[in-house]
Amino acid sequence: MKIPKQAKRVFKGIIFDVYQWPQKMFDGSIATFERLKRPDTVQIIPIVDDKIIIAKEQQPGGWSRRGFIGGRVEPKEKVLVAAKRELLEETGLKAKSWSVFKIYEPYPKIDWKIYFLIAHNCQKIAEQNLDSGEKITLQKATFEQFVKYLTTTELYSSGFTVDILKMKLDKKLNKFKQKLFKK
Repeated sequence: MKIPKQAKRVFKGIIFDVYQWPQKMFDGSIATFERLKRPDTVQIIPIVDDKIIIAKEQQPGGWSRRGFIGGRVEPKEKVLVAAKRELLEETGLKAKSWSVFKIYEPYPKIDWKIYFLIAHNCQKIAEQNLDSGEKITLQKATFEQFVKYLTTTELYSSGFTVDILKMKLDKKLNKFKQKLFKK
């Protein structure tokens, strides 16, 4: 959700900025509204042969989990450029083609988009080039393993997981699988 033009930034953080503005209420009174803004992010589903690449990631502070390849879109960077950069840095892979699966805006109080992209027909062209705060090992998963990870606590991505579960209920997983493994 966009931040109104009359909003003023009251806090600038490393990732999050806080904006406030006066908002007229239904009864005519005025209240202060607030919204966060953060950089958009890319989440990538890389396809190598007939496998999906997922990350087993560890961050400083102790948490470890399976997740998607991805990261922040830098200021003035195009989404596809960010996705290509993150894919190369975190995996050493380059995709022959790309498609957008979906764009999520998960929280109405945060101006933030999460772009889920599919990186088709990936080839290894370099070694990983990780940031100092990243420890990532790569794992190949079959489509069935990928769906299993998403529908358990093994791989967390709330909006994407909900979409996978809906596709499973609506018997549309095969259509999604075909989109992933298109040549």
